[in-house]
Amino acid sequence: MKQQLQAISAELVKTKHAYTLWWTFIAFAIAPLMGGAFIMLIQDPAYVAQGGALAAKAKAMHMEANWKSYLDLLTQAVGVGGVLAFGFVSSWIFGREYSDGTAKDILALPTSRIKILNAKFLVYIIWSFALAVSNLLFALLLGTMLKLPAIETHMLFNLLSDYFVTTMLTICIGFPIAFFALSGKGYLAPLGFVALTLVLAQVIGAIGYGAYFPWSVPGLYSGAGGAYKNQLDQYSYILLAITCIAGYLLTIAYWRYADQTK
Repeated sequence: MKQQLQAISAELVKTKHAYTLWWTFIAFAIAPLMGGAFIMLIQDPAYVAQGGALAAKAKAMHMEANWKSYLDLLTQAVGVGGVLAFGFVSSWIFGREYSDGTAKDILALPTSRIKILNAKFLVYIIWSFALAVSNLLFALLLGTMLKLPAIETHMLFNLLSDYFVTTMLTICIGFPIAFFALSGKGYLAPLGFVALTLVLAQVIGAIGYGAYFPWSVPGLYSGAGGAYKNQLDQYSYILLAITCIAGYLLTIAYWRYADQTK
């Protein structure tokens, strides 16, 4: 237990002093900023009447100047954009040791390789969840500044439930990325895998089979696919859970048994 805590502490310290940490928060904050911009435009009748491009975009997205529209947009941003953002986080956490040339040093430590990987997975979960919470708090601040009308408690609870469930689904689907980061010994392979899954998620979701493609599930659950959300069933979540567990086990197996050449 002491070794595990030390491994977690070491990973947290490395992450805390990395510029990448703060850049991810800045990049991920684009979603609440864009949502706030859309709402601000919708609140201006003169701009809407002019038929501006952003106003047309907001209408196409069925945006309204209320908390429901704002939080729905935020949830969809996590379900779709989170696959990329959380995927980048996972790629960095697990691939940086090879890019920085410190992988051999870590493997030579008198600490179980499983404990080191567990620490990395925990930091990945904390980091990704912090990104989601940060966006939510930023959105609440912007929404308050925009003086959005009050929302009923039960509706707010349902919207927040959808947001955090979508966040956890997106975090879980990022577990397999760790395997590609380790086996690819850097950032390129995992980021390529993330890009591929994003494309496939959009294509497979568009043809109606996204409910059974794990990387489409968070986006569908968030409502980004519209009526396709109704296609989700127990098998959708079972497949996602299997993918998550398989990603974890493959990562552990690789670092335990693979021949580490560099």
